[in-house]
Amino acid sequence: MADISITQQHGLDQPAARAAAQRVADKLAGEYGLQCRWDGDVLRFERSGVEGMLMLGERQAAVHIKLGFMMQAFAPMIEQKVADSMRKTFAA
Repeated sequence: MADISITQQHGLDQPAARAAAQRVADKLAGEYGLQCRWDGDVLRFERSGVEGMLMLGERQAAVHIKLGFMMQAFAPMIEQKVADSMRKTFAA
């Protein structure tokens, strides 16, 4: 499996960071058909060939994605889209 890891610093309080994470999840779910669920401050998502999590920290948000064999060819495009979305959503 290909792995994608992206960390983005933020200055949001926890409710605002959670709302921002939900916006990222909603976008990913719409684009990639992911099922998302919260587990505390961790947003877990999955679909066939993709699984991952978005973890909220006090000053950063980190996303980790594992791509299955069939999705590995799309890893650079997925990584760029996720990085752009994280930057736009969490950056000051």
